[in-house]
Amino acid sequence: MGRFVVWDYVVFAAMLLVSAIIGVYYAFAGGGQKTSKDFLMAGRSMNALPVALSLTASFMSAVTVLGTPAEIYRYGAIFCIFAITYGLVVLCSAEIFLPVFYKLGITSTYEYLELRFNKCLRLCGMALFIIQTTLYTGIVIYAPALALNQVTGFDLWGAVVATGVVCTFYCTLGGLKAVVWTDVFQVGIMVAGFSSVIIRAVVVQEGIGRIVNDSYHGGRLNFWDFNPNPLQRHTFWTIVIGGTFTWTGIYGVNQSQVQRYIACKSRFHAKMSLYINLVGLWAILACAALCGLSLYSIYKDCDPWTSQQVSALDQLMPYLVLDILKDYPGVPGLFVASAYSGTLSTVSSSINALAAVTVEDLIKPHFRSLSEKKLSWISMGMSFFYGGVCIAMAAVASLLGALLQAALSIFGMVGGPLLGLFALGILCSFANGIGAFVGLVSGFVISLWVGIGSQIYPPLPERTKPLYLSTAGCNISSVNWTSTANPLTTVFNTPTAERSALADNWYSLSYLYFSTLGTLTTVAVGIIISLLTGGLKQNTDRKFLLTKEDFLSNFSWSKSETPEKVEVLNWKSFTTAAEGTDNPAFSHIEMDVASNDNKANGLHI
Repeated sequence: MGRFVVWDYVVFAAMLLVSAIIGVYYAFAGGGQKTSKDFLMAGRSMNALPVALSLTASFMSAVTVLGTPAEIYRYGAIFCIFAITYGLVVLCSAEIFLPVFYKLGITSTYEYLELRFNKCLRLCGMALFIIQTTLYTGIVIYAPALALNQVTGFDLWGAVVATGVVCTFYCTLGGLKAVVWTDVFQVGIMVAGFSSVIIRAVVVQEGIGRIVNDSYHGGRLNFWDFNPNPLQRHTFWTIVIGGTFTWTGIYGVNQSQVQRYIACKSRFHAKMSLYINLVGLWAILACAALCGLSLYSIYKDCDPWTSQQVSALDQLMPYLVLDILKDYPGVPGLFVASAYSGTLSTVSSSINALAAVTVEDLIKPHFRSLSEKKLSWISMGMSFFYGGVCIAMAAVASLLGALLQAALSIFGMVGGPLLGLFALGILCSFANGIGAFVGLVSGFVISLWVGIGSQIYPPLPERTKPLYLSTAGCNISSVNWTSTANPLTTVFNTPTAERSALADNWYSLSYLYFSTLGTLTTVAVGIIISLLTGGLKQNTDRKFLLTKEDFLSNFSWSKSETPEKVEVLNWKSFTTAAEGTDNPAFSHIEMDVASNDNKANGLHI
């Protein structure tokens, strides 16, 4: 196999350098980060396109670059059904959650929980988010470092620290603007990395027809599996239903995504950013699928994993890159840079979101006298602090198992109940604080029970349906047969005799349903408890709910937006017509002509 040459390191270092320069530029551009709103929300002045690309970039971490092609190689192209899921997720996020968050002009999504329910739920939501994001970020930093280490001998912890440091550097200096624009650059690098692999694989295999043909005969084009069994890992239903809940928990209510589309300059731009981002998601999925099928076509007769050439499935992509691109100095470096771009974009948005949540939910409510300048310095300090935490979490991640599954099950376990909590608030006018709290706890207990159970008792092969891999064409002398055990048996190492009925049925639930289970439990328990504790008697302010006007205002965007902006700027009486069409953050409060009580619409600003 090839090894890294100087040019590969040059390409890789250039990517890190450009990311750092963007951070420095936004630290000083336009007078720098004067207020915490500039730092955390980019002054609420972003356009749809960069935000859309940024949302795509951070969705697509190195887990996608390395994990998805390996997933398709191992289990087939049924993963592509996620294209339908992404459509549903974007629709739910843009039409249910975005209108409510946008019209309230909040910075932290957990502010909503206090406005709608109570302070306790805001703190619960915030604590869950911080734990979930630091865990996930740890996995995301560790993944590409592991692949890099395996392929190139690049120092594992050197790589982890380098990623963490560069990321922390531009997040701390440039705030959300730097995060968004580095993401735009990194999306370009990711597409370039994927394209180089696909183009070279098509050339090696003499045309895309052969790749498709091999995949078809190898059973890899298994798009349609309508088996309704919820224990089957990936079927049409688990992906469309379970996947929609899992990803809506990320797109609809997760601070790292919401923070960016709320930073758009008008609600129309915010919605557009989500819909443009959908095209990006489809493009990335198509690239990853083609890479997975190319992997199969090239290695159909000699699987590097079974023949012990690589020790884990996520190492297949870097292995392929060094195999087919070794004669092109710099190109393997481009692919590794693309895996790294995935990491940087995900980690930077997490660091910025963690800083925003800490400042808005913990510091501002307790220290009301802080000036904006001080708050912007505190926001920078928090970014720096969370950068360090994320690097430390990568060390913990080195002890966790298979990438894709672990990352998604963490999202599923925590994202599900949180999604249920927000859905209760936005969709049920009678839900009250007690109901929401009991619902959240019960949803959380149920999803943790299943999630942790499934980590202890991994599902049996007949549930996950791995496809056949052959080593018939391997050159025997090159195969390292030191360990004769099939990798499959080492993964599922729990002897069948010990497995209880609970393990085979309850814990074998498809990992995509963890989120669904958490959300539905939270909503169901929340509704029942709210009704029992007099939820119908309470009077909920309509601006905290999804209303008919929110939906109908979609069709009024074509009218000039300026009169509405003026109406919001001359905000005397708060009317529903003016509410939320443009960002309340542009109200007179920003212009230092605030009324004495310094409130807008009941919100402390």
